[in-house]
Order: sequence, then C-alpha cells, then structure tokens
Amino acid sequence: MWIAQISDPHVRPRGILYKDTVDSNAMLAAAVRHINALVPLPDLVILTGDIVDEGDPSEYLAACELLSEIAAPLRVIPGNHDERSAFRAAFRDHVYLPANGPLSYVDDRSGPVRIVALDVTVPDRHHGEVDDGALAWLDTALGSDPDRPTLIMMHQPPFACGVPYLDTYWCRGGDRLAAVVARYPAVERIVCGHVHRHMQLRFAGTLLCTAPSTATAIALRPYPDARPASFIEPPGFLLHQWRSGTGLVTHSIPVGSFPGPFPFA
Repeated sequence: MWIAQISDPHVRPRGILYKDTVDSNAMLAAAVRHINALVPLPDLVILTGDIVDEGDPSEYLAACELLSEIAAPLRVIPGNHDERSAFRAAFRDHVYLPANGPLSYVDDRSGPVRIVALDVTVPDRHHGEVDDGALAWLDTALGSDPDRPTLIMMHQPPFACGVPYLDTYWCRGGDRLAAVVARYPAVERIVCGHVHRHMQLRFAGTLLCTAPSTATAIALRPYPDARPASFIEPPGFLLHQWRSGTGLVTHSIPVGSFPGPFPFA
C-alpha cells in the first residue's frame, strides 16, 4: 500500500500570494501533478492540516478545486490555520468526517493500513492539545482492532524540536498521548505537519515523522534567541509504503522536475 502525505499548503484566494510572497496555490498544484505522475499511483493521499491560511470560504473554494485533481482517494484533517465550520462545509462530501465536534475519524477501508485521524487543533489557537476526550477516543479507536497495521495522522507534533518559535505551538499532552500509543504495537507511524520541515524521531515505541510543506520551509534555527523565519526551499511531500513482513517505509520526495533519469544507480 502506498500513501502520499502532503501538508500545510496554506491555500489563498485565487490571485493572492501567501504572505504576499509565495504562490502557494501553484505550489500545491505542482505537488498534485507530481503525485499523479508517480508509478505506481498512491492508493491514498492524506493531507495533515493547514489546508488554507486564514480559514476563509474563498480559500477553501480554491483548495477544493486544486485537490479535486488528485487521482487517488483523499483524507484530510484540519490544522491551526483552518476554521472548523468552513472546513466542514468545504469537505461536506467527505462522508468519513464527523458532523460535530473534533474532526477525528477512523478509515479502515482504504487498504491494509488503517488510518486513524486525530484532531488535536484548538479553535482560535496555534498550539495543539491532546485532552481527556481525545485520549479516550484514540484508545477506543486503536483498541477496536489492536493488531491492524495503523497510521495515526495529526497536525501539530507532540514533541519539542528545539526551534523556539516552533515549540511554542507544539501539541501539548504528548506524554499522555505516548502512554496510549505505546499500548498498541501495531501503530506503524505517527505523521504530522505544522512545522514545514521533515523531522523524525522515536515516540511511544513507534516512529513519528513530520512532512515538509508544499509551500515554504520554516527556518531550522535551534538556538534560544532565534527569530522566526522561513525560506523558499524546494517543496516536498512524504511517501509511505507498507509491505507485509517489512512494515512502513517512509520516503521524502521533493516536488519538481530534475535532471535525469541517468542509466546508473
């Protein structure tokens, strides 16, 4: 099973640049074209939040037009820049999304890997939080089929990466989340967005990784007095492959056209 993960496209209304600098819509369109050209085509595409930048319906209109070009089934969760009511309205045809409350759900019909989407966003705040309700929901979801290979998708990562302006907005309650996840060895991966960078670490007996943004890259400045900054680095996405006997292998893929292929390896 192949799962492509895109994140943090920060779509803007047609004709408006992200932060007055970057055509994030064109960059998402390029990522979609790249994914559609993969051989084999992914079985599933997941989008780990911050679909739009300001939560405005006009942004969601543009986002849905761009995302409709994805050839594979799509699963989405919100990020801190999304607005839940507008998000629900935009993706009302995504029947797996719950009608009320947090946008957490289980997708166990897309292939051998079960997708558990955990909504940790806090309305009108940039940090995430795993509260009692989220922990209880996750424990029930994982316990319903404890031996099924599972990928948990969320937006804010529950760890401190050492970059001060990112760690202000991490997902709080990571230790409690880890205690639940550690009880289920079949969790192959926890995947997040939010930080606009690819990071990976061991977490709760499994691996946790973050996806790059299809727009800008937040600067890696791991020192105490670092000032917030971003770069227009090559955008990217993650590609996860699950095989029986091997488990989940994660690849980091840059978006674009590059010299090659050459007849050597």
